[in-house]
Amino acid sequence: MTTTPQPVNSAEAPARDAELWREVRPSVTLDSLPGRDLDKRELLDLASAIAADPGLWHEHVAFDDDKRHYVSLHRDAHVDVWVLCWTPQNDTGWHDHDISSGAVAVAEGTLVEHNLAVGAPSLATDVPAGQVFSFGPDHIHRLTGRDAGSVSVHAYSPPLWRMGQYAVSSTGILRRTSVSYADELRPLDDMVD
Repeated sequence: MTTTPQPVNSAEAPARDAELWREVRPSVTLDSLPGRDLDKRELLDLASAIAADPGLWHEHVAFDDDKRHYVSLHRDAHVDVWVLCWTPQNDTGWHDHDISSGAVAVAEGTLVEHNLAVGAPSLATDVPAGQVFSFGPDHIHRLTGRDAGSVSVHAYSPPLWRMGQYAVSSTGILRRTSVSYADELRPLDDMVD
């Protein structure tokens, strides 16, 4: 029996439906957080508002090929916001965000979101500066820097505590390891693409 590949939908590859963050009219900003967990749309609004205001993140920008540079911009009981700096050598490896939904707004350069596909090559989507996408807690992906000097803003709700990091062995076995939100994500040694 032969199966025909089905088109990828935005729930499977959210970066495919990225929006222009300059066109987003944020209902939520750092100054107007509602004191509760945010949904995916509100996270997209928040990441967009922060990316559009370099005064909130630009002083934290630094680049390192060996260790991705990232800084927490805000953390409370409901929301976690980070600025991440990327070079083409930076790679998160396959991971999830445990129970947190998230949004990624690319402020400078280009990131690549990779979506794991079983029995097929991963799906790669370029996300250039000016675009933002969001995802739910069930989303597994990998992010890499495309350009030297890329910067992104990430917002999560509820705040990150644990994440799952994945490896796919050469025999195709998928393994999940639980890691702290404070750990730098890197590809696990036995990962294959």
